[in-house]
Amino acid sequence: MVSTRAKKRATAAKSAGNEIRRITCGLVMAKAHAAANTSSVFDIVQAITENNWDHIFIVDAEGVPMGRIHAVDVLKIIARKSVNRNVAWMHATPATQLIFMPPLSVRTSTPLLKAGALMLVHDLNQLPVVDDDGTLLGVVSHSTMSRHLPRFLL
Repeated sequence: MVSTRAKKRATAAKSAGNEIRRITCGLVMAKAHAAANTSSVFDIVQAITENNWDHIFIVDAEGVPMGRIHAVDVLKIIARKSVNRNVAWMHATPATQLIFMPPLSVRTSTPLLKAGALMLVHDLNQLPVVDDDGTLLGVVSHSTMSRHLPRFLL
């Protein structure tokens, strides 16, 4: 025989499980850091350092993400001396050359749990959130997860 207390706990757990599934990326996304695809490497380095960002998305004229540039990747390229490190090179080189792969993205209606699973599977620390036209609206990250999911775990 199941006690009343156990039934209440099971009902509360089921309710929390349903509530957590209703949290979408569009509800909790943060502002995305973005630059136009016409930006130079210098523009990207300047934006990252002036704003203390760890990444920036490159978007096309319609605002669709083409890729993400991470500050660490820029530092690695420069540290390996695989590029000419002078300022003229940075001004002349389009930032799109620093994009290694197009970004995996989620829609505003994507459940936050699904975005978290995608980040784990693909070893990413953030995902761009796009609308139905693919335009960048925001970003979800590990910090987004840590702000919104713990209340359902306790």
